[in-house]
Amino acid sequence: MWVQIRRPQVRQGTQQAVVTPLELFFDLVFVFALTQVTAYMAHELSWHGLLRGVLIVVLLWWAWTGYAWLANVVSAEQSQIKVVMLVSMVAMFLLALCIPEAFDDGPGGLSGPIVLAFCYLIFRAMHLILFWLVSEADPALRRQILRFTPAVIGGTGLLLIAAQFHGWVQTALWAGALAVDYVGTALGGASGWRLPAPGHFAERHGLIIIVALGESIVAIGVGVAERPISTTIVGASMLGLALASAMWWAYFDVSALQGEHALSTEPIETRPRLARNAFSYAHLPLVISIVLVALGLKKVLEDVADTAHSTLGVPLQGPALAALLGGVVLYLLAHVLFKWLTVHLLSVVRLSAAAVLLAALPFAPALPALGQLALAAGVLIVALAVESIVYAEPRQRIRTELSHY
Repeated sequence: MWVQIRRPQVRQGTQQAVVTPLELFFDLVFVFALTQVTAYMAHELSWHGLLRGVLIVVLLWWAWTGYAWLANVVSAEQSQIKVVMLVSMVAMFLLALCIPEAFDDGPGGLSGPIVLAFCYLIFRAMHLILFWLVSEADPALRRQILRFTPAVIGGTGLLLIAAQFHGWVQTALWAGALAVDYVGTALGGASGWRLPAPGHFAERHGLIIIVALGESIVAIGVGVAERPISTTIVGASMLGLALASAMWWAYFDVSALQGEHALSTEPIETRPRLARNAFSYAHLPLVISIVLVALGLKKVLEDVADTAHSTLGVPLQGPALAALLGGVVLYLLAHVLFKWLTVHLLSVVRLSAAAVLLAALPFAPALPALGQLALAAGVLIVALAVESIVYAEPRQRIRTELSHY
């Protein structure tokens, strides 16, 4: 007797959908991977190590966002999707375990770079195969997947080749692999992609920002783990939490509502292009910046906990300082880009705040670590306060009108 396998039910038109518990569970593996990246950059604290950490985040983000598109076309509550996502989670978890050896293999055991590359290949291949299956009745989507496939094969292939090299050659091959994936996807266009549940897509990205911000809060605790509590640690922890809270406010107070509304009201024919540009692409610098800030917070807390040198912490230098202040600058600029893509407005206040931090960067090494953290948090909080006062009426109107989306 033959057993008939039912194909996943594809969403049609524009539908309302909510993020499922499985998708949230899936995201927990992603945040573990981000935690691994922060630990990797803290261990390899150099400009080269910082660059490599950013490349890993770029790799993780492209892996994650592909499944965000997939779960928008078909519900993750369907049995077939559940199985694929759970198996993919295994590949992502193993990939995350390999992050400390992503570039340089440790002694003994399997080759970390090769295992990571194979896990990424499996993760991307399962996403591609499932998308191919669900597109059976949609010729336009199937043609889009065919245009997308060379980027997947080229990117993962280069990553496997990169595992055979070391040093800057390996780093360059990683960058090339990611460029093939990102640029190839852009060149493939967006007309054939489907985004039937725009609210779900925006919510999914909002939740991943919360998850990433949670990683920065974890970095605060890790920085002072097993250290006796002190006034300086309390002050640094409060400043760190204030910075993370301001980053949360910057995204969720108004920007997230505007982004979701823009995506929901975009014509269905052009909606995938907006989703690709404003969410898949423009959210990448948001996530990178959060990981960089988490690294900066970790180093600040470690420094202020070491009272043998300075009660306010030895000043962060080089890559660590760039991660903290540069991370906030990148976060602000990413918000400017996101707002421009979604509502076509230039956020002058956030652009000005980024300029202030950039101007302060040459003088920041003279400040103790606690002062550097206060600078990063203070500039962002002041910028948000100015926005809240100057644009109080339109912000309230936006929240009132768009809160139902």
